[in-house]
Amino acid sequence: MFELDAFIVRAEIHLVGIEPAISRTLELPMTLNLAQLHEVIQAAFDGTDSQLHEFNIGGLIYGAPEFDEGGADSSRTFEASDVRFFDFRFTYSPIVFFYEYDFDDGWKLALSLTRHPREDGAAYPRCIAGTRAGPPDDSGGPHGYADFVSAWGDRLHEDHKQVRQWVGRGFNPERFDLAKTNKAIASALRRSRGGYRFRREA
Repeated sequence: MFELDAFIVRAEIHLVGIEPAISRTLELPMTLNLAQLHEVIQAAFDGTDSQLHEFNIGGLIYGAPEFDEGGADSSRTFEASDVRFFDFRFTYSPIVFFYEYDFDDGWKLALSLTRHPREDGAAYPRCIAGTRAGPPDDSGGPHGYADFVSAWGDRLHEDHKQVRQWVGRGFNPERFDLAKTNKAIASALRRSRGGYRFRREA
């Protein structure tokens, strides 16, 4: 059995169906659970955590079971806070699974996890790299977001003014701010207090 404090998990994450890529590279403690991972992902990709989500790991669904509608064709949702990174069996190959968010818009993020030695003096979790801003909520999924970005960048587009007003002056789809992302991650973890934030703030 390895020492938990000796290793961390590096997660390479990107939004499926988006080009150029919207990605983040996160380094996470082995003790992090999947509910906390949800909070970190939301913070890292500028999300508002206002929609339903789930993790699909080898066909098993993890998330918040209280939101499981229990339909005849749906899979059982297992409790995300019960699963931590040290429960995974890391080998020489990455562990790959998916995080889905906002089932209407259909956002899917692919995660590739590898285990690495912990860096002395480093604080985890942290983001070490990224590309582009995360899409605003309710921007229509991959196809809708492509239309959104087109309208945002084209002053002659009929929806340009409306899109700019909706998203606000501070948004730029090509901008990624590493320092801001790490502040958001730290804040999200403090507020979630070891699980899902919505359960703590209800």
